[in-house]
Amino acid sequence: MSNAPAPGPLDGLRVLDLSRILAGPTCTQLLGDYGAEIIKIEKPGLGDDTRAWGPPYVTGTDGEPTAESAYYLSANRNKRSVAVDIATEEGAETVRHLAGHCDILVENFKVGGLAKYGLDYDSLSRDNPGLVYCSITGFGQTGPNANKPGYDLLAQGYGGIMSLTGDPEGEPMKVGVGVTDVVCGLYAVTAILAAIRHRDQSGEGQHIDIALVDSQVAWLVNAGTNYLLSGQEQPRLGNQHPNIVPYQVFATSDGHVIVAAGNDAQYKRFCGILGRPDLAEDERFRRNIDRVTNRDVLIGLLTGEILRIGKADLVRAMEAAGVPGGPINSLSEVFASDQVEARGMKISMPDEHAASGGVPLIGNPVKFSKTPVSYRHAPPACGADTQDVLDDLLKDS
Repeated sequence: MSNAPAPGPLDGLRVLDLSRILAGPTCTQLLGDYGAEIIKIEKPGLGDDTRAWGPPYVTGTDGEPTAESAYYLSANRNKRSVAVDIATEEGAETVRHLAGHCDILVENFKVGGLAKYGLDYDSLSRDNPGLVYCSITGFGQTGPNANKPGYDLLAQGYGGIMSLTGDPEGEPMKVGVGVTDVVCGLYAVTAILAAIRHRDQSGEGQHIDIALVDSQVAWLVNAGTNYLLSGQEQPRLGNQHPNIVPYQVFATSDGHVIVAAGNDAQYKRFCGILGRPDLAEDERFRRNIDRVTNRDVLIGLLTGEILRIGKADLVRAMEAAGVPGGPINSLSEVFASDQVEARGMKISMPDEHAASGGVPLIGNPVKFSKTPVSYRHAPPACGADTQDVLDDLLKDS
């Protein structure tokens, strides 16, 4: 019986990955998890910038750090690495030939940066009209900022999320991971799949233009729409919610918990847990709109009551009463939890370069009932698959 994984839903699609850092690699890793073949083009001897973004690094069989950082590992499984220097005519020609054998190309060069190598959409689509070509940039292919570089931190600043994040009395704060890059990568996947659907129906490929800043503006969601409707800037609220009260972090007698009472009934039950049913009957706090209006008064009252209760006791009482809330886990607690284990969100992949024989990774969150996600290739060393890929795809070119 074969131990090979079942074909994924994107089995048969081939992706040429000319991206690096996080947004593009997040996109292509997800396509790879779904079964597509991913060919990652890297500069010989250097590779993806994130290979050097450590420590920590994978420890090699010689006991020394390898060139694979944890950052690189996070977005580069299910890929094969081909080391080619596109700045040379020979290298550019090799990549042009590879593109002719691919369904999808993902790149995150500066606007127009690939045209001088003949690797832009117009050049490649002449020979491969069904090619779906996705360009990821900081500000997009058009507009007054199109030629500016794009990094996650800059996009978080420009796109407004930092103005909403952080302590009210502190400085604007970025999110603790490169979330704009990640969300942009997710938007890119959905766009690519929509374009593949169109190609399969019409035979036509197309150029997808997606920007970090556009993605950031899009996921302002309710905060952005609140501003558009009211014209009022949302202040930084720390862990509080602009439209729901109480929906935030509170200190207990021995730690912190999240309370997320999303409706009036949940709030009433929470007041019962605290032994303060009067706070649910008080006209200032009876309805959510009243609680938002009188936020400062109510939070002051709730804070004093919650400080008298232990963290575990409060979480158990909320669970019993059906009031949403829970602990604030450290990363060690996250990856030690039975829920993460049960959902397969911590995995290990064999890696012949690692001293331990494998590398720990975060699993894919999608659970298909018919075409499960598969983990076929550990994040590769730079150029590890160059000869195999070129022999396989270009032998008759």
